[in-house]
Amino acid sequence: MNSGSLYTPPPDSGLDLIYSDKYLLAVSKPAGLLSVPGRGEDKADSLSTRVQAKYPDALVAHRLDRDTSGLLIFPRGAAMHRQISLMFEKREMQKSYVAVVMGKLARQQGEIDLPLLVDWPNRPRHIVDTVNGKPSQTRFQLLSYDAGADTSRVALEPLTGRTHQLRVHMQALGHPILGDTLYGGNADGLTARLLLHAHTLEFSHPVSGDVLKLIAPLPF
Repeated sequence: MNSGSLYTPPPDSGLDLIYSDKYLLAVSKPAGLLSVPGRGEDKADSLSTRVQAKYPDALVAHRLDRDTSGLLIFPRGAAMHRQISLMFEKREMQKSYVAVVMGKLARQQGEIDLPLLVDWPNRPRHIVDTVNGKPSQTRFQLLSYDAGADTSRVALEPLTGRTHQLRVHMQALGHPILGDTLYGGNADGLTARLLLHAHTLEFSHPVSGDVLKLIAPLPF
């Protein structure tokens, strides 16, 4: 499924709640579900609407691509929304993802530093643009290699938060994410979904100051 295909959200089987208190919620989003409603009644179902049906004070602080699964934080109330949003802006939220990509990485770890820009004639695609692109950095680490499938499992840490950043950076490295039909990760039957998951989120609780390390179990 890519960003231009018919929207068929997964059935609502209840929230996969990772953390909750009176200040914030952490929920693991299933692949194929919009983070927030899209345009038109056919795109009304989303994780935020499902969360707000149970927690009316929950607000949206950040998003994941529709086809990406994993952790999303929902601050409760306007004051907490301002605090959490500021923490994201100041990069005080340490995020890590896990992906399965095509081929074998030449390096065990490294950093991708390539500026990104929306490809206007081919929206929602984004491209590397060294002249007009916005600065974008991603750290990567090879976790394992499957010789039989010729795929690598990698940990990804986005240092910036550009749209499709991880997907474009891995494509630019020559290792598109499996299941990513938008960026060349055609899986030839290996997977029916994009193999990208927002795995962990670590930050200091805005009220208690306690360090929270939230983990959404890997679905692949």
